[in-house]
Amino acid sequence: MTKTNSISRIRQAFIGSYCPLLLLASNVPAGFPSPAEDYIEGQIDLNEQLIRNPHSTFLMRVSGDSMIGAGIMTGSTLVVDRSIDPRHGNVVIAVIDGQLTVKRLYKQSGIIQLKPENPEYQVITISGEQDLQIWGVVTNVISSLG
Repeated sequence: MTKTNSISRIRQAFIGSYCPLLLLASNVPAGFPSPAEDYIEGQIDLNEQLIRNPHSTFLMRVSGDSMIGAGIMTGSTLVVDRSIDPRHGNVVIAVIDGQLTVKRLYKQSGIIQLKPENPEYQVITISGEQDLQIWGVVTNVISSLG
């Protein structure tokens, strides 16, 4: 039996309001601490950062852990753009025989596979008998740290 993630909720992205957040001019080091700089560079709107094509972008909530290597965990919200052509290496939302899943697309030399990013899960190799549709391409992952 192949274990897989499931998508628990799908919502269309909606850009209805501008919500500016302050953007600091300096990067935050992930290594050694550096002195804090209280310099604000400007404002940033997450709609502009996360959504390229509003009419074809959807938000999906994830349950399962098959994609933890890609930073996709239970409770993560995926930003999915249906207008992007899926390519080898993209993280995609796939519909296999009517079931939604999120996996990395492998598509080379006539072989199509959906690869998890957790070694506890099996690669799904698509056979000619299976119905596969790529629903959309994941462009961003929104996750809580707490």
